[in-house]
Order: sequence, then C-alpha cells, then structure tokens
Amino acid sequence: MNINPLKKIVILGPESTGKSTLCAQLAQHYYTQWCPEYAREYLLKNGTDYSFDNLLTIAKGQLALEEKYTQEALEVIAKNPQPYPLFIDTDMYVMKVWCEFVFEKCHRFILDEIVKRKYDLYLLCNIDLPWVKDELREYPDLESREKLYNIYKDIMVNQNTPWVNISGDYDARLQTAIEAVDKIL
Repeated sequence: MNINPLKKIVILGPESTGKSTLCAQLAQHYYTQWCPEYAREYLLKNGTDYSFDNLLTIAKGQLALEEKYTQEALEVIAKNPQPYPLFIDTDMYVMKVWCEFVFEKCHRFILDEIVKRKYDLYLLCNIDLPWVKDELREYPDLESREKLYNIYKDIMVNQNTPWVNISGDYDARLQTAIEAVDKIL
C-alpha cells in the first residue's frame, strides 16, 4: 500500500478570521511551509476595484502558487520520505464563495477545479475573532460575516474531505488545528 506523505491542508473561512496567521503558526510548528493567498498580492498590486473576470485571474494565480509550493514539498519529501503537511491559505471553494457572494455567479473553471483537486483536511476558521480592518477587507458587519461563515460551513458539510471548525482565541485555534493535523499525519 502506497501512502502519499504529502498532506495538503486548506485553511478557509471569511476574511479576518486568522487564516494566514494560522497557516504561519502551523508551518512553524511542523517545520514546513505554507502557500499564501494569491488574492492579497494581486489586489495590493492591482487595486481593490476588481471585476468578475479578475476573480478568474486570481483563481488561476492561486492554483499556480499552490502548484509551486506542492512541487517544493515533493522535493523535500524525495530527500526525506516522511509525512509532510503543506498548509494552503485559500482554495477554489473560497473563490467560488467570493464569485457568488459578490457577482451571484461563478466561473466554470473554478467549479471544475473544485471537482478535480483533492485535499486531506480542511480547517474552517470561525468568525469569533475580532474583525481587523485592512485595505483589502470588505465585510466588517456581523451579518455578512455570519452569512459567509454559514456558506463555508454548508460547503464543508456537503463535501467528502474531513474538516474541523477552528474557533476560540489564537492559542485555542492553533491547538485545535494541531490536534486535527496530527490525526492525518
């Protein structure tokens, strides 16, 4: 039986729920790396006045970035074959939610990629952290944050990959995430 030592773990949820912080903490804990969210880089460079077509560009950029980090992880595994978690900040589910929440439609490419891509675990970040303003964030109101969280939770419930709800303060979130990751390693 050939077990793949690369474990791809996606961290997702509404904005300002500690996804990037959790990715960095987990990568540090496991002496590994994490794939950042491409949208942040794209929007900082191109501005926040984005279109539906820009979201397709962002989705393709996210996939290219994920592929780059996957290849780097596979090189590490080739030298030292043991379980290796790769933490991914955002996937095509996030792009689907973004497209549908803002434009009420989604690119076929994104939907096809959701079907094709396989992950080992999802960590869904809850909205129980205080919202932190930054130049890229759009939905500070509790109603939108709750709606978005519930959309993500519904997606998690209705797909087949194991997932864990991540809530509490930063320490509690990290501990819950480590326990979940340890179970798949």
